[in-house]
Amino acid sequence: MWRQRRRRGRRGRFPKPVTLGMAPPITNFSPNPTRSAAPIFIDVAELEALRLVDLEKLSQEDAGKRMGVSRGTVWRLLHNARKKTAQALTEGRPLQII
Repeated sequence: MWRQRRRRGRRGRFPKPVTLGMAPPITNFSPNPTRSAAPIFIDVAELEALRLVDLEKLSQEDAGKRMGVSRGTVWRLLHNARKKTAQALTEGRPLQII
């Protein structure tokens, strides 16, 4: 499954598409549904990098080969996913998968 990413801003080259192993079964995670807080948006590619490295225990290089991107891209996606997940857990905010 391919996922086309968007570039940030008007300049620069378009990002390479990321190969996803599976589509996420849910699109949001809300620890406290009665509380209305602004959600934190996590990209599907960031979720896939988090799944491959932390759940399946692959190295970043192997995860990059499986996703069809470089190791540096996997590192960036993983860094952003971990930061967003930690922020959602500590602040009690919902995670929205886009």
